[in-house]
Formats: sequence, structure tokens, C-alpha cells
Amino acid sequence: MFSPRWRRAVVVALVAVLLFGVATVRLFILPATNAPAKVDAIVMLDGNMTHERRDRAIELARVGYAPVLVVSTPHGKKCPVNAVPTVRVICFDPEPVTTQGEARGTAELASRYGWKTILVVASRQQDTRARIRFERCYNDRVLVDVVTPRLRDWPYLIAYEWGALGKAMILQRGC
Repeated sequence: MFSPRWRRAVVVALVAVLLFGVATVRLFILPATNAPAKVDAIVMLDGNMTHERRDRAIELARVGYAPVLVVSTPHGKKCPVNAVPTVRVICFDPEPVTTQGEARGTAELASRYGWKTILVVASRQQDTRARIRFERCYNDRVLVDVVTPRLRDWPYLIAYEWGALGKAMILQRGC
């Protein structure tokens, strides 16, 4: 019925789809996140889930995971200076306005203030890419804590992350 060539092509296509699915789950849906731990600074990334990230970062600061909360506030976004009265809040405008810019800005702040450990608050699908970006720019310990997007947003976010991860791995290999 089907030629051996056709069967091989179908098997190869099925294996490719399976590998793509496994990679998607491992990289974006169930990434290697860290449990929160005491750090020198909590870093909140900007982006499509800013409110969720901000709430999580403030919660972590309020509980006492760090004495400093660093917030990416591009385009003149409001800095939550009084979010946690017992925690110092530092806001910065990343250049460029990307995760790469946030990693660079955080590394500069860490160098200035002597931070040895940071906890980055990102979206679940962004964990892998954020970890790569921050580890390229910051030579000390990077932990990543995540907030989970709504189910309906996953298709777009996964497609976006594949492109952004490819860009980070192929086109922008440095800090």
C-alpha cells in the first residue's frame, strides 16, 4: 500500500513532532524552576504578565527572601517604590527593552551593590530563556521563580518563546 520511502517519511515526521513536543514541554511548560531562597535581590521582569510578576515579586519580598526588589520599568512605567516598606526598591529602564536588556541592567546593579545571588521572577514559559540571558550577564548565582500564564495564552506564548529562544541561542550569544 505505502512505499518504504513513504513510511520512512511518516516515521521521521512523527519522531520530529514528538521531539518538538517533548522539547516544548521541557523548555516552556515544565522548565527547571527553583524554589525561592534567600538572595541579595529579587528581580522582576517586565512583559506580558507584569501584574502577576509584580504581585509574586512583592510577595517574595514581603516574606523576606531579599532586602532589595529590582523592578524593570521600561517606557516610564510606574515604580512600586512603597510596595514593601521594609525592602529597598530599585527601578530601572532596560536597554534594550528586552530580557537581554533586563539581564544587562541587573548585572550592572549587582556589580554596583555587590549582590552574589538574585532571584528572577519571570513567566513560566520564559524561564529557560531568562535563565540563559541572566547567566550570560551575571557571574554569580541566578535562581528563577515563575508565574504561570492563563491556559488560553499558551499557544501564542510558546510560539513567541521558540522564536525568542532561537534568537538568544543563535543571533545574540553574548550578554
